[in-house]
Amino acid sequence: MKLFLTLLSSFVVIHSAFSVPTNMILFLADDLGYGDLGSFGHPIIQSPNLDAFAKQGVRLTQCYSGSAVCSPSRSALLTGRTPHRNGVYTWIAEGAEVHLRTSENTLPELLKGAGYTTCHSGKWHLNGLFNDPAQPQPNDHGYDWWMATQNNAGPSHENPNNFARNGQPVGQMQGYSAPLVVSEAITWLKEKRDASKPFFLAVWTHEPHYPIKSDPKFKALYPNLTDDIQREHHANVTQMDHAFGMLMESLDEQKLTDNTFVFFTSDNGPEGDGIKSPGRGSSGGLRGRKRDMHEGGIRVPGMARWPGKIKAGSTCDVPVIGSDIFPTMLGIAGVKIPGGRTLDGVNIIPALDGTATKLERPQPLFWRLHMAPNMKIAMRVEDWKILANETLTEFELYNLKADEKETTDLKDKEPAMFATLKARLIQHNASIDAEGPDWWKRLSPNGGKPKGADEKKKKKSKDKV
Repeated sequence: MKLFLTLLSSFVVIHSAFSVPTNMILFLADDLGYGDLGSFGHPIIQSPNLDAFAKQGVRLTQCYSGSAVCSPSRSALLTGRTPHRNGVYTWIAEGAEVHLRTSENTLPELLKGAGYTTCHSGKWHLNGLFNDPAQPQPNDHGYDWWMATQNNAGPSHENPNNFARNGQPVGQMQGYSAPLVVSEAITWLKEKRDASKPFFLAVWTHEPHYPIKSDPKFKALYPNLTDDIQREHHANVTQMDHAFGMLMESLDEQKLTDNTFVFFTSDNGPEGDGIKSPGRGSSGGLRGRKRDMHEGGIRVPGMARWPGKIKAGSTCDVPVIGSDIFPTMLGIAGVKIPGGRTLDGVNIIPALDGTATKLERPQPLFWRLHMAPNMKIAMRVEDWKILANETLTEFELYNLKADEKETTDLKDKEPAMFATLKARLIQHNASIDAEGPDWWKRLSPNGGKPKGADEKKKKKSKDKV
C-alpha cells in the first residue's frame, strides 16, 4: 500500500507539472539583418542580452521571415498562412485598404479562446486605418491589452508621440521606443494581466527600422566609429537588445522564466545598401537585403528558449519560417488548429528540441512580393530554391546547401530538378491566387493604395517602407 501511494503521489506531481499551461512570448525586431547580432557573427555590434539568450536555448541558422517586408511578414506570424493567402500581400501605407481581416484565424484570438490572456506592445502595421473602427484593430484579433503604432514610431524612436493604448491616443512619451515598448509589456505582466491565466505576449519593437534614434548611452559604446549613421544604427540594435534584456530580467524577477516559451526573430532583412544609404545592417554575407527574394532579404536571426524542453546552447539547421509560429505556439498550448483553410506553417518543436532533423511540409516555403527589385517569387523545397519574375517567364535555381550566397544559377546544369520545381512553383502560386483576396490585382504594390493614386501624397506620407 505504501508503494502504491508513493507511485500515485509521483503520478499526480508529474501530471500536474505537465498540465500547467505554458506562457508564450513572441519578440520581433524590425529590419534586423541575419548578421546583425554578435551571436550571428557581427564583429562590432554589442548585443549581450540576445547573445546570452542564444546560449540559453536554440539558435536557428536557417530562420526565414514570411516576407521581405514588414506587414506581410507580420501577417504570416499571426495566421500561419503565407501573405498572399491571408491577404496582407504588401507593406501597408497609412490610409490603405489592405488589412488583416477578421475572417483569418489569429494566434492571439485562438489562444484567448483557450483561456490565455493576451497583450501586444509595439509596432502593429497590419492595417492602413490605425485606431479607426473602419478596420480591425489589435483587440479585434484577440488582444486583451495593446499599445501600438500603425507603422514607425514618430517622429523617431526618441520621445514618440503616435502610440495608442487600447484605442486611446497616448500622446508624447519620454524615452526611446524599444525600452518604452518593453516597459509597457512589463507593466502589463506585473499589474494589468489576469495572473490566474497563462499569457501570450507579442513585443514588436521598431528598432532598428529607420528613421532611428538611439540613446546617447548606447552610441557611447561605439567611440571608434566615424560614420554617424553607422554608429546610430549599431547603437539602435544595442538599444533593442537592452530592451529585450529588460523583459527577460522581468521574467526572472516574477519567476516566470521556467514556464515561458520565448521566440525571437526579425520581420525581414536589413534596410538600405549597408554602405551609404540609411541602413547599416548586415545580411551576414547573404545575397540581397530588405525587399529582395534572395536570402539576405528573407533569412533572419531566430532563437528560442523553453527551459527543460529545448537544450541550452543548441543549434538548429532545419529551415523554419514565420508562418510556423502559429501552429507551433498553438501546439504548445494544446489548441486544435481550426480546419477549413490551408495552413502554410508547421509545428517546429521537433526541430527546436533536436528530435527531428527534417520537417514534413505539406506546403513548401514560399515568398512573393511585387515590390521586390528583381525576382518577385521564391520557393524552397529541401535544399533547393527556385526564384521567378512576376510573369513566371524568367527563373533562377540554387542549391542552398552548397551555395547559400546564391552565386551560381543551376537551372541549365540541373534541367530535371529545374523542370520539377518550375512546375510546382507555377501550380503552388496559382493555388494561392485562387484562395486569397484579389487586392493585389487592383491596388498598387507600394502600400496597398489604389493604382494611379496621387504620388505627391505618397511622398508626404510619414510611414515609409
